[in-house]
Amino acid sequence: MRPSRLLPLIIATALFMENTDSTVISTSLPMIAQSLGTDPIALKLALTSYLVSLAIFIPISGWMADKYGARTIFTAAIGVFMAGSLACAGANSLEWFVIARFIQGAGGAMMVPVGRLVLLRSVARSEVVQALATLTIPALVGPIVGPPLGGFITTYFDWRWIFFINIPIGILGIVLATIYVPNIKEEDTPPLDVIGFLLSGFGFALLMLGFASGGRHLIPAEISTGCVVIGAICLVLYVVHAKRTPYPVLHLGLLKIPTFRISVVGGFLFRVGIGAIPFLLPLMLQVGFGLSPLASGSLTFIAAVGALFMKTMAKRILERTGFRRLLIINAFIGAAFVAANGFFTPETPHWLIMIILLVGGCFRSLQFTSLNAIGYAEISNREMSYATSLSSALQQVSLSIGVAFGAFVLETAASLDGDATITAADFGPAFWAVATVSALAGFVFIGLAPTAGAEMSGHRIVKEKPASTGLGDGMSGR
Repeated sequence: MRPSRLLPLIIATALFMENTDSTVISTSLPMIAQSLGTDPIALKLALTSYLVSLAIFIPISGWMADKYGARTIFTAAIGVFMAGSLACAGANSLEWFVIARFIQGAGGAMMVPVGRLVLLRSVARSEVVQALATLTIPALVGPIVGPPLGGFITTYFDWRWIFFINIPIGILGIVLATIYVPNIKEEDTPPLDVIGFLLSGFGFALLMLGFASGGRHLIPAEISTGCVVIGAICLVLYVVHAKRTPYPVLHLGLLKIPTFRISVVGGFLFRVGIGAIPFLLPLMLQVGFGLSPLASGSLTFIAAVGALFMKTMAKRILERTGFRRLLIINAFIGAAFVAANGFFTPETPHWLIMIILLVGGCFRSLQFTSLNAIGYAEISNREMSYATSLSSALQQVSLSIGVAFGAFVLETAASLDGDATITAADFGPAFWAVATVSALAGFVFIGLAPTAGAEMSGHRIVKEKPASTGLGDGMSGR
């Protein structure tokens, strides 16, 4: 079997485990909060602690893969993720659960980025879109089975059992990776940028912790504000440091490449809205509408079905539209479906909710496949590890901001009602706010050249006179 078919299936075991874990947790949030004796909104800390860990360790994932071998790091990361899963199952307080999720994130930070790095270095450019789609097709089975499975376990058994699902999957992933994944290394790996790692790690961690802890949970508001300020200062210092070191842990110079820069910035904005959905939607269905975890999961899984269906069509759609046109139009469509969640009420028919979630999942999946491909259109193999590290780190920051921003608007809407009790009506403003941020991505993608990524999508552009484009040759993606 060709690398473009075999490797994605093996790497997908890690993505399957990670996606299953995140979806079962989202479905079980209210019951976990009740068991730990805390407010459901407080569990945004558990979601963001995982994302904080990703943002800290993803920047060195590429360097570790280059230094010690992609297979070595990939299999070790699966082991760490499994250990974090066991720690989550044993949690008896919010603080313990937050720390356990952080450990899981340390494993996740290496699993998926390193796996994607192996894939990008092993297949031809013309096969990248198909390989990425093949990678995510098995992985999307996780979000399909995760919500109903998590809801069933939480409703009829105990939420702690949902974390044991990862153990057999992780063992299978380690065995397959040991046999089939090449242990790709770089012969002349530069030294690790320790100062840059500390500045970026503390910067991302404090910034995201400050946003996530805002409100009435765990730490005082003054400390949350201090975290944001200190985190921002650390990131500014990192930018200054990165300009002076030859091998920065996050290679900001890659942002000079037009396709990479636009995919990162536009993807950041789009993911803010998408990142809030796993937090807001189960809470709305269970806390706002009074559904059981099983009933909630039996509705939300349908979005992953739409995403899975779209993965089979992504390449053919890109061949017809090209990256630029698709990313612009689809950003507004995807944002509209995020906003549509805010119009649901307890009286909304479940079949209508499922149709909207299904179609919304299709458009979001198409956008992510396109973003993940166009971002590497002009990246050389030598720069691939730097590009995956920077892109993946910023993706996690955007998802974390989405959770924190959505929770902030939700808490604000609840407080305006006169008390802190969350009602179904409070979720509308939260969905509409995060959807607005996602829609802004459409304006960013206007900066792409009409021919950007043409060699990856197979889209044929009819050449016009140079004066009619008004865009530089550097953005062509050739």
